[in-house]
Amino acid sequence: MLDPDEYEELIEMAKAAADNAYAPYSDYAVGAALLTDSGKIFTGCNIENASFGATLCAERTAAAKAVSEGETSFAAIAVYHNGPEMPFPCGICRQVLSEFSRHAAVIVANESGAEAFELSKLLPSSFGFKK
Repeated sequence: MLDPDEYEELIEMAKAAADNAYAPYSDYAVGAALLTDSGKIFTGCNIENASFGATLCAERTAAAKAVSEGETSFAAIAVYHNGPEMPFPCGICRQVLSEFSRHAAVIVANESGAEAFELSKLLPSSFGFKK
């Protein structure tokens, strides 16, 4: 079992990123901090839009930043929401993350604590390109 305490720095960075969320429609601010295999960390927040399909989740924002900087192998991501619910990544985010690592750690955290999972457990039998 993955230990969420190993990822305290990521959780704190995700919490800080949530402060930048643009969430006027849902009022559900989320931050993410993505650790690449090379040790770099990329943060992101959710960015909502009146055209809901244009909304970006925090996880995909962080992933896009990482990939745009040449990082395509992910080790872990922390996702934070300052509320009672654990902010599990949506299906689209799980699919995007699995493109870059099926075994990345996914840490979900809120004001009460944190839980850690392996991505392949959150998205079993995912669709993917076979290299």
